[in-house]
Amino acid sequence: MAVPFDCPRPALLSFARAVLGNRTWSWAARMRLLQTCMSWALQRFKCDSALSVQQLCRSLPPQLMRDLIEPLCVAALNTPAREASATVFLRVLKDALFRGPGASDLLLPRLPLSELLAKPAQAWLQQRGCKLHFSHRVEALQAQDNGTWNLDGQPFDRVILACSSVEAARLAGPVAPAWAATANALRFEPIVTVYLESLGSHLPAPMMALREGDEAPAQFAFDLGQLGLTPGRFAFVISGASAWMERGLEATVEATLAQASQALDWSSPPQIVKALAEKRATFACTPGLQRPHQALAAGLWAAGDYVEGPYPATLEGAVRSGHTAAALLGHSLSRGAAC
Repeated sequence: MAVPFDCPRPALLSFARAVLGNRTWSWAARMRLLQTCMSWALQRFKCDSALSVQQLCRSLPPQLMRDLIEPLCVAALNTPAREASATVFLRVLKDALFRGPGASDLLLPRLPLSELLAKPAQAWLQQRGCKLHFSHRVEALQAQDNGTWNLDGQPFDRVILACSSVEAARLAGPVAPAWAATANALRFEPIVTVYLESLGSHLPAPMMALREGDEAPAQFAFDLGQLGLTPGRFAFVISGASAWMERGLEATVEATLAQASQALDWSSPPQIVKALAEKRATFACTPGLQRPHQALAAGLWAAGDYVEGPYPATLEGAVRSGHTAAALLGHSLSRGAAC
């Protein structure tokens, strides 16, 4: 089964209209979903931090869990509902449904993210005289007696570690061991992307939701031709892919090909192009998870989606963390001392 995405607005009214209009669910199931969401809203989208998403939604019918909650949870948190944090899940719902028109709009890039984000940022920095050192891994971070920092023999007044939690923990170990231990304790969830090719084919929409199952790994499919990339090429994404990675990448790819062949109509039989497995795609967003703080020491901060914050491992979380780190740096500079 495949369902084209449609994200009209305002979000809250559109959500209610979509629920009431979904005739694949019984009337009782639709009303139960709206009542449950209303109870979450009345509780200001807060709950016991020890709850999983599955426990939070235990009163919902199995069909609603299968069709809505589980796909939404794995898409937003990259963590299965049985293991995912209900607190973070509710925060995502709150910001999507109660932040005004446009808050839940689904934006699909027509350029690779490097073209859309990284290269413009690089150009912006270089135009302002910043020195960028590419293909250079920082090997050591050392604290100096005067409150400054030394990176591979070069002095710096202040440092932001804008890298993965693994790399940040490696660098921070000698200067902030407790912080590094918290970062190293994070568990990761993989994401697998399987690229298929079918000449002359296209999906009904640029992005499709798929029904996941025991032999159907992918939750989403993207038509790269409709996104301005290669016509006839498609990306099938498997989030929260730990269980599938245990079966092996080859088995995962073959199962995805079988799922695609059965779930969608093709002008020509789809063929495997390649598969990418990101073993540490995101941290596992579990109940009560302890995430490292933004500040490591005076004049030293971390920026990344994994640092303490309300969001799961998403671009939104990373951007918020970057803004916060920049604000802390600016505040420190304005005071004329590391803080």
